[in-house]
Amino acid sequence: MASSSTNLNAQSKFDVFLSFHGEDTRTSFTSHVVEALRRKQIQFFIDDKELQRGEEISPALLNAIETSDISIVIFSKNYASSTWCLDELVRILDCKKRNGQIVVPVFYKVDPSDVRKQMGSFGEAFVHHERNFPCEVRVQKWRDSLIQASNISGFHDSRSFRNDAELVEKIAEDISKKLEDMADPPNFDGFVGFNSQIERIKSLLCLELDDVRIVGIWGMGGIGKTAIAEAVFHQISSREYSNHFDGKCFMRNVREESRKMGALYVRDEAISRVLGESNLKIGTLTINSYIWKRLRRSKVLIVLDDVDDNFIQELESLVGQLNLYGPGSRIIITTRNRGVLGVNSIVYEVKGLEHDKACELFCRKALSRKNRSDDLLELSKKVACYADGNPLALEVLGSSLRQKSKEQWYNKLHDLTLISEPRIYKVLKISYDELSPKHRKIFLDIACFFKGEQVDNGTDAIEGIFLDLSKTKEIRLGFEAFENMSNLKWLKFYIPEHCDLSTMSFRIMFDGMLSEAFWDTSHLNSRAIRESRSIMNQRVSNKFPGWLVEQEHSGHLGDED
Repeated sequence: MASSSTNLNAQSKFDVFLSFHGEDTRTSFTSHVVEALRRKQIQFFIDDKELQRGEEISPALLNAIETSDISIVIFSKNYASSTWCLDELVRILDCKKRNGQIVVPVFYKVDPSDVRKQMGSFGEAFVHHERNFPCEVRVQKWRDSLIQASNISGFHDSRSFRNDAELVEKIAEDISKKLEDMADPPNFDGFVGFNSQIERIKSLLCLELDDVRIVGIWGMGGIGKTAIAEAVFHQISSREYSNHFDGKCFMRNVREESRKMGALYVRDEAISRVLGESNLKIGTLTINSYIWKRLRRSKVLIVLDDVDDNFIQELESLVGQLNLYGPGSRIIITTRNRGVLGVNSIVYEVKGLEHDKACELFCRKALSRKNRSDDLLELSKKVACYADGNPLALEVLGSSLRQKSKEQWYNKLHDLTLISEPRIYKVLKISYDELSPKHRKIFLDIACFFKGEQVDNGTDAIEGIFLDLSKTKEIRLGFEAFENMSNLKWLKFYIPEHCDLSTMSFRIMFDGMLSEAFWDTSHLNSRAIRESRSIMNQRVSNKFPGWLVEQEHSGHLGDED
């Protein structure tokens, strides 16, 4: 990212700040360094316009120096003739002393001893400075800074390289390595229960093989797909694999970015990052042969995060054929929609956290180490059950209950609108919005009928009936009971999980045609029960199209009519 000091804001943060003499190297050596950094996706600041400069460095430029991790100082023949460059150098070395900023000096066609002793063109520049700047303190700071910089390890002899291209490449590699060593490892503390899934994805990638492989990470919203992909991307991009891939990119929020910027833009941006070219524009689904030739010569790592149906064509053009990339290339796709993953993909489904891991994650968010009383831990287990292992739900609910009273915890647990927590709702609504109208209706039916709401029988408003068999010994059903229920779709007999089946017996009696649906499960195993339920559904549906009769748990059902 090349920026000018005129549009830099106080919050900017760069990997590299470039200090150079514009007339000497702007359109030659420095421009090649800039392109090499860009290819490696290193964010840098360069004062890339000929600005009208005053006596003092602008606050924006000072901020750029302060907020960069590394400064590259390119000493060229006329570097010392610029008071602006010398003031930059003073500030850069001050940041090195105060903040530990890394400084990389590059002596481009100048002798480091001339810089150190202010001889040659550097000596001539100081004759001029001492005549024009009576303030000896400022001039002495410049001299001291040149001496200090010349003693810092860097690229001291540009003539030892065969050509500028080799020198530029070595500089870019050195900067990339330094940035990698400086980078803080990502904090995986919140990845409770994810380590095994991360390792599973890495095993599916088979990095030791030279084939081209696509791995799809599939699961519901909030389940942890992106977090797992980020962890895998970081680990296989780490120092151990620093020379493993020729190009790599992590395309976040493909669904959202495609809708804002266009799917082709996202596709082109992925290719641009992998090839290390800025602003590469293809603009059509068909990718020209020149680009493909370059990609086929490259071993790449691409992560496409949150892909949906709107990116199908672009995904096909990007990863539709495995021979489009060099041997050993790996592509990771995260999605909520199993259908976007082609036949060439190895699909891994992300499951919710196991109960103990879900409790652990929730407790990290909801309870401090000093406030883990037995009663709150017991309530935590109930919340974990409610969240059904979804990490996003656990984190949001945990944060909402942190430092709350026990009474507030109880109130929250009894509130069936927990799912309306904004972050959870937003993530889950995405999955709902992408359903077809038919599947939305099915989803709403299931969501309503299986929430356990109690409804009195008797009108055409009834769409589902649930019969708790633990509360009755005997029940008789006939057609007349359902005459006014023209919209009835679900008839469910069930026994709550807390009931002791071994001591229970009950009878359901069906009159008339309904008796054809009778089935006895007293002697059946679970497979036979499923088969008999299927037969019953078939029989009932002949009389009541659209009905589903469901039995939970085994019991003794008998028919006397």
